[in-house]
Amino acid sequence: MRRIPSPSTVEMAEILALRGLPIWLHDVPGIVFRSDNEPFKNHMQQYAKIIVNLLKSERLFASQGGPIILSQIENEYGMVQKAFGEKGKAYLQWTAKLAVELDTGVPWVMCKQDDAPDPVINACNGRRCGETFAGPNSPNKPAIWTENWTTSYEVYGKEPRLRSAEDIAFHVVLFIAKKGSYVNYYMYHGGTNFGRTGSEYVLTSYYDKAPLDEYGLLRQPKWGHLKELHAAIKLCSRPLLSGVQMKMSLGDQQEAFVFRENSQVCAAFLVNNDIRRNVTVQFQNISYELPPKSISILPDCKIVAFNTAKVTTQYTTRSMQPSKRFDSIEIWEEYKESIPTFDETSLRANTILEQMNTTKDTSDYLWYTFRYEHQSSKTKSVLRVEHLGHVLHAFVNGQFAGSGHGSFDQKRFIMENTISLNNGTNYVSLLSVTVGLPDSGPHLERRAAGLRSLRIQRTKGYLDDFQDYPWGYQVGLVGEKLKIYTENGARKIQWSKHNNSTHQPLTWYKTFFYAPPGRDPVALDLGSMGKGEAWINGESIGRYWVSILTRGSPSQTWYNIPRSFLKTTGNLLVIFEEEKGNPAEISVDTVSITKVCGQVSKSHPPPVISWRGQQQDEPVEKTRHHGRRPKVNLRCPPGRNISKILFASFGTPSGDCQNYSVGACHSSHSLPVAKRACVGKNKCSIPLRNDRFGGDPCPGISKSLLVDALCT
Repeated sequence: MRRIPSPSTVEMAEILALRGLPIWLHDVPGIVFRSDNEPFKNHMQQYAKIIVNLLKSERLFASQGGPIILSQIENEYGMVQKAFGEKGKAYLQWTAKLAVELDTGVPWVMCKQDDAPDPVINACNGRRCGETFAGPNSPNKPAIWTENWTTSYEVYGKEPRLRSAEDIAFHVVLFIAKKGSYVNYYMYHGGTNFGRTGSEYVLTSYYDKAPLDEYGLLRQPKWGHLKELHAAIKLCSRPLLSGVQMKMSLGDQQEAFVFRENSQVCAAFLVNNDIRRNVTVQFQNISYELPPKSISILPDCKIVAFNTAKVTTQYTTRSMQPSKRFDSIEIWEEYKESIPTFDETSLRANTILEQMNTTKDTSDYLWYTFRYEHQSSKTKSVLRVEHLGHVLHAFVNGQFAGSGHGSFDQKRFIMENTISLNNGTNYVSLLSVTVGLPDSGPHLERRAAGLRSLRIQRTKGYLDDFQDYPWGYQVGLVGEKLKIYTENGARKIQWSKHNNSTHQPLTWYKTFFYAPPGRDPVALDLGSMGKGEAWINGESIGRYWVSILTRGSPSQTWYNIPRSFLKTTGNLLVIFEEEKGNPAEISVDTVSITKVCGQVSKSHPPPVISWRGQQQDEPVEKTRHHGRRPKVNLRCPPGRNISKILFASFGTPSGDCQNYSVGACHSSHSLPVAKRACVGKNKCSIPLRNDRFGGDPCPGISKSLLVDALCT
């Protein structure tokens, strides 16, 4: 859910650019999201019509000559439909009817919706649609894969589900071999959840492990391996489009999918489903070796152009280089966020309010405050707070009294801390923090955040419950309301010199810096901080939460600063720190590819580009390039050259591009050959040939070549 004002035509149109459902829908009387519910359907119909009409007015649909070839209505509704019973079924039918009546002139799809009503196409989302997709629910519908997850979005504190280039390629080819007609990657380019746009617990960095990373850099080998895959599939276009599919068994866990138009036009996909063993199969009286869990593509039913498990493209290493360190306390100023008491609040209620309904998504922060009369000498008591997520900071009489947080899988948590109470009036102030709003699951209109209950247990055993008690509330922070993260707002308060010896929670920090020279992407290293948000020249680069760990390390340390946010000089950096982070260890870094590495063996196919000129109706011998052989191809980013060969071995090198060493067989010419071929150049190519390395260093042994190089 996101906050968007009540819907005028323009404002409804703006929803297109935002994730999820607008927060004001929460307040519509009687509404039930994504169900056969008239209030929800009225707003959804209005929204859908506005968006489609906007696109039509710009002639963006393919039926108008534009680039949009598919339209999608709803999103993975099949995952939540059962929660709505018969109203879910009715809503599904209504949604399909609405889509068709919008008359875009292009097909409509529903993903993860096996029973999508005609003519809406049921589509697959996921990682293994070649194995899991049941297929179109009607013979006149194509098999399409609308979201092939190239990695996964990551959440704070949870181990990410990464995905290899080999696995992506395997499932793409399997889907195509099973008559799949369309594969769309989600995501192909990573991005950034700037500001407060990330959903609950989701990292500010989004899909950074995609083929193009968050900064727009090539993530190799994923990008290159998929490029080779796409080129290999394109070689099979004619038999795929006009040939007849045949399926044949090649073994217990091996099979072939063959598309044949005639004796000359043929393509084959040889599949090994065994996840552990290399196997040799016979196809058309020729032997083919298939690595575990792999598919070989034969565009002419004879020669392997590509194997999903054999990566021939380079591996790259991305590095962060400090450009500006903020390690002098003199360059920092700070402002302590005030802790409100009950007497200072204007919003009051005799109950505990739900956070999202109270803040209306204008802020991540809501203060819960109350007065507590304690008639005793100063004693120790226990503060027990049940919280629905996501983060809580407690203060008693202005002093920090503890923090707690939930997780993506377990949002509800209990914070229990010993506190000191004064004799007489005590002021308790609790800062409840959301880390994004929920964006999935049934009945989002019922989801809640913030405090659930609070009790104070005194030493004599008395327990005070504050459920029905006078509470005071403050939405947001003083610094937020004054916009002190902007140049104008920063002038509205009195900043103090930073005291490096005492780092207090709820502190704003401010400094200025020059933009790093050059064109490399820029990132802010916040590894020394705890949790909060950062702004550059008034633009939020997102929430950060460095103190929450994944396998002992921060879930995210570097935060993207688009160069469009920067000026040459005088860039304002403002940080709000909830915990006790140290700003004197922050740095502005540049992001670049600093190493490239390639490894191929005799069993690797040559680059697919070597098939250039291949015609399906001509003999292979006449059209394919001579001298096709595996090669190590290295290429630095634009503006960088290979400055040093870090390792080179032709023979039997041990390991891979991540961890390597010389093996039992090694040509002494390896390093000189690699230096001559590559140093001083932006790109280079070294074919796997004995004569290039002064002869065969170990006759009768299958050899490979591994080269690792530095880009500067």
